[in-house]
Amino acid sequence: MSAGTAPRHGACGPWRALLPSLLLLATGLTAAEGPLDPDEALRRSQAAIGGTVADHRFVDHRGRDLQLGALRGRPVVLSFIYTSCAFICPTITTSLARVTDIARETLGKDRFTVVTVGFDVRNDTPQALRRYAAERGIEAPDWYFASGDQATVDALAHETGFSYVPLAGGFDHLTQVTILDADGRVYRQVYGPEFQPPMIVDPLKRLALGMAVGEQPMADFLSRVRLICTSYDPKSGRYRFDYSLILEIAIGVSCALAALAFVVHTWRQMRATRAAGR
Repeated sequence: MSAGTAPRHGACGPWRALLPSLLLLATGLTAAEGPLDPDEALRRSQAAIGGTVADHRFVDHRGRDLQLGALRGRPVVLSFIYTSCAFICPTITTSLARVTDIARETLGKDRFTVVTVGFDVRNDTPQALRRYAAERGIEAPDWYFASGDQATVDALAHETGFSYVPLAGGFDHLTQVTILDADGRVYRQVYGPEFQPPMIVDPLKRLALGMAVGEQPMADFLSRVRLICTSYDPKSGRYRFDYSLILEIAIGVSCALAALAFVVHTWRQMRATRAAGR
């Protein structure tokens, strides 16, 4: 994707069509900052890759404390929205719900966490975020809709390279989903209001494959084989088990073993010949 085509979301509140100056005079609000520069927004987003997010504290939509540090140990799919958005933010969330359902089917239910942060801190209260989640039928226990104060939201936005500015009646913001690794580092940025499954599933799959081998190496190996041998089928919109990959792996292993057996056999013959010639 070129920097000049950085996806961003214009103010999606109902007042965009009104003259901003008249609205601001009528309400007494401070002037809006103006629309995002897409080149600069994309630069900031990409520059965040490799950085680590701090252990920020939020309140989730269930009214419970949520500390990002407590989510370490598995990847996190992180998005930013504001609840009064009428179009793009709901599209992002609905699309993310569909794709993460596929990711759970493919990788397993407990392989990652989803966090959606409300960045309109005056309005994105836990109650508002609870309504927002309920309206989209999202009930997954490992999906948290997080509400925080301005300093916390701004700090997390900076660490993840997420850009947003207020405009009359709403916000202009990057349509960005950030994938954090198990240590809280920014691993991948995904852009757009709607996502195809590979955009989210494939980075999560690669993170899963890169995890350290646990105490049960055979079980870990079988899990890796299952992940390796899943490929996305755009016709069904799901990941399927690709037996051709198993066959390729089996052929490769057989060839390697055959070559090793040949080397060992030749080496033994040479030793036997040398011993007989003495």
